[in-house]
Order: sequence, then structure tokens, then C-alpha cells
Amino acid sequence: MIAVQSLYKKFGEVEVLKGLDLTVERGKVVVVIGPSGSGKTTLLRCLNILETPTSGSVQIENQTLDFSGKVSSKEIANFRRLTGMVFQSYNLFPHMTVLQNVMEGPMTVKKEAKAQVEEKAKQLLAKVGLADKETVYPFQLSGGQQQRVGIARALAMEPKVMLFDEPTSALDPELVGEVLRVMKELAEEGMTMIVVTHEMRFAQEVADEVIFMDDGKIVERGTPDDIFKTPKVERTKQFLRLIHSRV
Repeated sequence: MIAVQSLYKKFGEVEVLKGLDLTVERGKVVVVIGPSGSGKTTLLRCLNILETPTSGSVQIENQTLDFSGKVSSKEIANFRRLTGMVFQSYNLFPHMTVLQNVMEGPMTVKKEAKAQVEEKAKQLLAKVGLADKETVYPFQLSGGQQQRVGIARALAMEPKVMLFDEPTSALDPELVGEVLRVMKELAEEGMTMIVVTHEMRFAQEVADEVIFMDDGKIVERGTPDDIFKTPKVERTKQFLRLIHSRV
């Protein structure tokens, strides 16, 4: 489903990703944890090609981009349609209603008919618990509601993979649960997901695999029990001790 080989990313002289190899099977949920600056967000942005890798290759389904050579903007645009991305900040269009925000991508990018898109958008808003918010604007919503609109908007493009970049980090604690609930439902439905998060309970409950990153590399990976109960690498143990001490 997803295959990443020898992925490197430099910003100037700073090497942020250092030869990552990663495979994710269809329908699996992979949670990426690690300290700030470890390259987690950059990994997601390279999978979505919001950042162009310095070298290496990324494959999703039967499409592969090899960054050892020239990659055209058309290839990137086609590849990006395979992924839906949900960001820390909600990135909704403030001048559009909730329904219009969800409809925008399929109509503008995929040139789908308005009536078809509208029906699908309404179904997605109902799915994330916002059927009664179709006509309101983002500023009228709580952070948790805005993030759920962001999830619906990403799903409207019918992606093969959903990428979540710390989707609850900007939320008040009481709003985190409503977003995680939607993500759990997606996982139960078989959506392939890669999630960068500090929500360790979510990782333990939902992930098929947990990856610990540090300094641009994958340090350790395994089942939630492997990582949280019996980590083998000392750096992983140090990180988890620090996380537990803050709870």
C-alpha cells in the first residue's frame, strides 16, 4: 500500500530525514511518536508532497515517485490525490460555509458535478457529527468542530490514505475526544492512516503499529505493546519515561 525507500529531506544544510524506509499495509493505522524536531511532520509532508524529498522514493498503491530524478508537477498533483491531510491548524476557508469548505476540493480539483458533491459533503458532515452546521462559517465553530470539518474536507477527495499531523494539539482538552472519536471510527472502517500525535492512549488503543522517530530516523517500531510495554531501544525508553512523568 505505502512503501518509502531511502527517504532524505534537507532544508539547506540541515538534514531532517535521514534515509527512512517505511512500509504500511492497506487498512492499517500507524502512529508516529517522538520528540519535537525528530522529523515526524516532515515525513507526513513528504508523503503528501507538500515538501519535495531531497532523494528517495515514495509509493502509494501503484503510483511511485522517485526523487533521484526530475518529478513533474503533474505527477505530484496526481500523486497528492491519493492522500488526505489533516493539519494541526484547521486551514478552513473563512469566507466559505462549512458545506462549501467540504465541497471545494472535489469541485475545483476533480471537476465533479455540484449536485453530486453536495450530497457527498452532507453525508460526510453527518459522519463527523456536524449535519446541523452546514450553513455556518468556521469562526462560529469550536476548535474541535473545525477540526472535524477538516477531516470531512479531506475525506471528500476520497483518498486512499489519511495523514494526520497532531490533529488535537491545538485543541482544549475537553475537545480532543470528539476528534479522536471520528478518527477511531475511520480506523474501524478500514481507512489506512498515518497519525503523528502526542495522544499516547489513542496510539495504544487504535494503532496497529507504533513508530518512534528521533533525529530524522526511525529508532524503533512495533505493536503498541512492543513500544509502550517492552521497548528495546534505550532512546525509546527515555522518551516514554519523560512522557509518563508529565502525565
